[in-house]
Amino acid sequence: MIKSSVVVAMSGGVDSSVAATLLKRRGFKITGITMCFDLPDSETGQPSCCGAEGIRDAKAVADVLGIAHYTLAFGDVLRKKVVGDFIKEYEQARTPNPCIRCNEFVKFDALLQRTRSLGVNFLATGHYARIGAGAVLKKAKDKAKDQSYFLYRIDKRKLKHILFPLGGLTKFEVRKLARRYRLPVSEKKESQEICFVGRHYTDFLKTYSADCFAAGAIVDKQGIVLGKHAGTGNFTIGQRHGLGIAAKVPLYVTAIDRQSNTVQVGPKQEVLRKACILEDTKFVNGIIREPFRCRVKIRYLHREAQATVIPIASRAEVIFDQPQFAITPGQSAVFYKRDVVLGGGIISNVLSKGE
Repeated sequence: MIKSSVVVAMSGGVDSSVAATLLKRRGFKITGITMCFDLPDSETGQPSCCGAEGIRDAKAVADVLGIAHYTLAFGDVLRKKVVGDFIKEYEQARTPNPCIRCNEFVKFDALLQRTRSLGVNFLATGHYARIGAGAVLKKAKDKAKDQSYFLYRIDKRKLKHILFPLGGLTKFEVRKLARRYRLPVSEKKESQEICFVGRHYTDFLKTYSADCFAAGAIVDKQGIVLGKHAGTGNFTIGQRHGLGIAAKVPLYVTAIDRQSNTVQVGPKQEVLRKACILEDTKFVNGIIREPFRCRVKIRYLHREAQATVIPIASRAEVIFDQPQFAITPGQSAVFYKRDVVLGGGIISNVLSKGE
């Protein structure tokens, strides 16, 4: 007996393919949708994401499952909400996380709206995360693959209409299922790139913003010139390699100033900070107005650290118990209470408080 209808976002990869397979085997009526963004690669002139291979692979999986499959254009919303912000952030010497904005505005807004307009109540993806009772966003079983960091901006009302079939599985188990059900993508490698970039991000940036690649000076904390750089777009806070400077101790990028077009470097201790200000703060289960204790992750591969969060309207101040390495403007700081995602915000300023 068919339980309910579900749209599955199918990229042509292993994860979304197994997600669709599991839901089909559980009795759901599945429709696969591949999102096409149609952003041309400056070198080849071909779409740099969701190209022919991804569409073909998703369609092949849909055929194996016996489900309908459609390719829909979402290029306009991606360019407006994600690509434009990506370029603007680098122009302001910040390091953005486009996957977070893509989830917020494209997958779990534009695609979810399209899903609901079709009369379908649920949208499923291949993300590694879980949704607990009461529409609570939680970490995945596989902590090494957990993607809850990228999903913190989805509010509770939308979570009620989202399914993450892989949340209780490890990546090893997902790959094993793909082989068991003989999916044509079972051995397909994972993409590690930003989907709309399709190559190194600096090559993409150079196509759209020459301002990020104006030559300037590399300086120390006192402003003494140590070398030259070929554009602030080549750097992020905490970066060690590619500085082109010989020094007695390892040097790291400690600050980037677009106004003076300088990149500041220093020893590792100068990259450690205990506090930051967040902008555009969002909480998964409604507004929190009082200070609270939690663990905070300042980038995807960063280990969570204990901190005090002080909400200030749509902003927040985060004060860590111990100094953290390379707190980076443009990245997100996400709040956790054990496995539960409380919310987070975008790092706007790094403070020296408590040093």
